[in-house]
Amino acid sequence: MTTQRRVVITEFGPPEVMTLQSGELAAPGTGEVCLRQTAIGFNFIDIYQRRGIYPLDRPTGLGFEAAGVVEAVGPDVTDVKPGDRVAYMNAGVGAYADRRNVPAGKLVRLPDGVSDETAAALLFKGMTAQYLLRKTHAVQAGDLLLVHSAAGGVGQILTRWATALGATVIGTTGSAAKRDAALAAGCKAVIDLDGDWPRAFLEATGGAKARVVYDAVGKDTLLKSLDCAAPFGLVVSYGAASGPAPAIDPELLNKKGCLFLTRPSVFPHNADPATFRANAADLFDAIGRGHVAVDIGARFPLDRVVEAHEAAEARTVTGAIVLVP
Repeated sequence: MTTQRRVVITEFGPPEVMTLQSGELAAPGTGEVCLRQTAIGFNFIDIYQRRGIYPLDRPTGLGFEAAGVVEAVGPDVTDVKPGDRVAYMNAGVGAYADRRNVPAGKLVRLPDGVSDETAAALLFKGMTAQYLLRKTHAVQAGDLLLVHSAAGGVGQILTRWATALGATVIGTTGSAAKRDAALAAGCKAVIDLDGDWPRAFLEATGGAKARVVYDAVGKDTLLKSLDCAAPFGLVVSYGAASGPAPAIDPELLNKKGCLFLTRPSVFPHNADPATFRANAADLFDAIGRGHVAVDIGARFPLDRVVEAHEAAEARTVTGAIVLVP
């Protein structure tokens, strides 16, 4: 019998609603593998789902990404085998566990140069940066970008990769304490979101506005982000760290300079196995070239998951959080 320890919530609310439960894990079914997870990634969407901002049917697990080793395979699995190092970021919620059955089509093999912990910390965030830089807008040398939350997990990856592509990045952070991390990631200048940050942005650029604004903050920043986009520029709302973004009248986009506004997501960009693995190969190539690196700000054992969420909500961690089963 295989046992499993996993985090479960039965109600939405503060971190304390998460409990760690043990039970029997069934043998992998057709098309599935049993994965012994060695590292689990944390993302702010986990908090949104725990709070009920993005509601889930309950009881439910949490977490979207992890890395580990294949322990067993079910019928009709031919593309991975026991002993393979793999990772995933879109196998449904439930990654907060020490073992899990996962559809084989959701897995990507890890190259030798990418550790399990790096994959768990980078895959979801790195694949988010990948579609933002390659699909939402194909970033080119000379592009001026404004990246909110530039010291965060996605923000640092996005900044490093965009800079490697030849773009100029101006970053924002929620506190002066995170300024050094954003600068180390490649920001030309970093702006504190306290105060009149759109004016500070224009001062930092000599009056130039951004070809693209990447906004993961949402409620507190999106309307002002429109003021930082160049005519015919693009504002990308891809997160809601401060709460859901406000509704925007399309006429406002016209008045602000015939702007484009989009609300994309990582999952549709990686909906089928072939596309997911091709996009992951692009990410792994960027890692190999040194264009993308992980800054792991904190590691928490799975049984301290409440502390991990508390630290994330208090924004006391710079960089990625990893849970260790």
